[in-house]
Amino acid sequence: MKKALILLLIAVFSLLSCGGKEVKKVTDESKTAQEAIALAEGIKEAYLKRDLSAIEKGTTKEGYRELLGAIKSFDKAELTFSSKWVEIEETSVSVRIAWSGEWVVGGQTTEERGAALFIFEGRPLKLSRILRANPFRQPE
Repeated sequence: MKKALILLLIAVFSLLSCGGKEVKKVTDESKTAQEAIALAEGIKEAYLKRDLSAIEKGTTKEGYRELLGAIKSFDKAELTFSSKWVEIEETSVSVRIAWSGEWVVGGQTTEERGAALFIFEGRPLKLSRILRANPFRQPE
């Protein structure tokens, strides 16, 4: 009985001693990518709430003008983003986003999906332009 108890204790202590997890530090590139993705999500939420001041805070002057020109009036909208790729260069961060959206205008529902390339610049990051299929330009 004592032998079994001693073997059990040794096994338990052996298992507990091997359970330590190594914590890896988050790289600067990872932090930058997370910041860009979070900013894209924040701009999306501001768009859905029609909060132009929040959109302006997250964009450059050129980016804000581009978004303002694209935004049309809608009664209700749903928009989902899925980040697919982040590329970090010296002066910019590009985020490839697959999106799908549904807009209701005057009781008529329109759906669309696409892929956009969000270009962020500066410190802190701000959206400077959107290439390809702009998710904020709902279909007409």
